[in-house]
Amino acid sequence: MGVQVAGRASAWALKQEFATSSAAADAQGRAGHQSAAASNLSGLSLQEAQQRPEEVQRNYEHLFKVSDKSMGGSFYMRSKVVCAQERLKQEL
Repeated sequence: MGVQVAGRASAWALKQEFATSSAAADAQGRAGHQSAAASNLSGLSLQEAQQRPEEVQRNYEHLFKVSDKSMGGSFYMRSKVVCAQERLKQEL
């Protein structure tokens, strides 16, 4: 009996979490493409990037340099750095 109650409670909690997560994702999608995912990953919003372009450029140059294959980096990481810089320029 206790196992059934715990199982039902877990299933209900999981459904609630999924519903909440879906609602948040829908709301974020409706808010437009403000690069919320990028902000969450990088910790830097577009507004902050606009206010500190020198710092963004300096960070780009550093990441580009350390992602060089001769420095132990990889082509994949370097291409990600370049794509991020291009995307940021496009957004700004």
